[in-house]
Amino acid sequence: MSSPVLFTELNTHNGYKVGVATLNQPKILNGLSLEMCRLLGKQLAQWEADPDVVLVIMQGAGDKAFCAGGDLHGLYQSMQTWQGQGAWANTYSREFFDIEYKLDYQIHTYSKPIICWGHGIVMGGGIGLMIGASHRVVSETSRLAMPEVSIGLFPDVGGSWVLNHLPGKTGVFLASTGAILNTSDALFSGLANYQVDYANWEAVVNGLLDAAWQKPAHRRFNDDLVHAVLAAHKGKPVQAGPLQQHYALINEICAPVNIQTIYQNIAELKDNDDPWLSRAATTMLKGAPLSMALGVVLQQKTLHLSLADVFRMEYIVALHCCADGQLQEGIRALLVDKDKSPKWMPADINDVTDELLESYFDSPWPKSDRHPLSDLV
Repeated sequence: MSSPVLFTELNTHNGYKVGVATLNQPKILNGLSLEMCRLLGKQLAQWEADPDVVLVIMQGAGDKAFCAGGDLHGLYQSMQTWQGQGAWANTYSREFFDIEYKLDYQIHTYSKPIICWGHGIVMGGGIGLMIGASHRVVSETSRLAMPEVSIGLFPDVGGSWVLNHLPGKTGVFLASTGAILNTSDALFSGLANYQVDYANWEAVVNGLLDAAWQKPAHRRFNDDLVHAVLAAHKGKPVQAGPLQQHYALINEICAPVNIQTIYQNIAELKDNDDPWLSRAATTMLKGAPLSMALGVVLQQKTLHLSLADVFRMEYIVALHCCADGQLQEGIRALLVDKDKSPKWMPADINDVTDELLESYFDSPWPKSDRHPLSDLV
């Protein structure tokens, strides 16, 4: 069987190397498994230590997706196994989020340029891989989203940190609705910083191999080389997307601190004439009220935290989500039974109390233990 991640090295014209990591699960839209996270983390560390490697490229096999999310089936099985035993009992979820979050943090703090080729679908765990890359490239068909509200989770993988850094209150809106961003809005929001048409990607890679690289220690020089190549192959200007078009409205309705007020404001968009706004509101209304609330309160709590502290906080909340039955129910309804009729508890946003939300931030491990992500600095 072929490896779920393929690693190759390309030679530049002046004697350096470019490492290429290809997520190799195209039949499942390159969904990110625990094994893939391990393989990526190990290889990225090797390339970072190799003085001949000047650049890393992450891409997805096939033409439909870079990565459409994480391994929900594996999490579902683990939640069935440890159902009712508490947030710390599920050893698989502990390990999965530990390894995945460390990989995401590794990308954020990488000492060499990383290009993420975000062609096609980039969602959930795929966003976690992409947002830490120094050069985040989308194509004309890219579709980005953090749709965790639909499965009973929240925008994790550092999503709380990233959404807090988007323009205005767009992060609150995206966490609440799982709204899909097109190429234009990916660029407007800052989730992506370059656009290259799919047909030109091979020319970009060839341009990178022809570039006049310097030693990895010359990071800023090499970053500018990458920028020059990507800029030389940039796609045609695109019209403003719906996120940008409705920016003022989104800021207005997502400005309140009270979560129930934000929920109601967005809910009123259900019958809006604009299909993007209407679809966003409908997705939120069908999603888990608790997930919507967690996505918002996490942004409020992490506003002034470091990236490492954000990952540590998200880790705690993620373990609770694997124990409370909501994520399990969401995956069942969407991917297992496929009835698309999850039974959320609580089912009403007004039943999501401050006390309930605060319980998700209690460390589930023994008090004498260190945080599993304490080594993130």
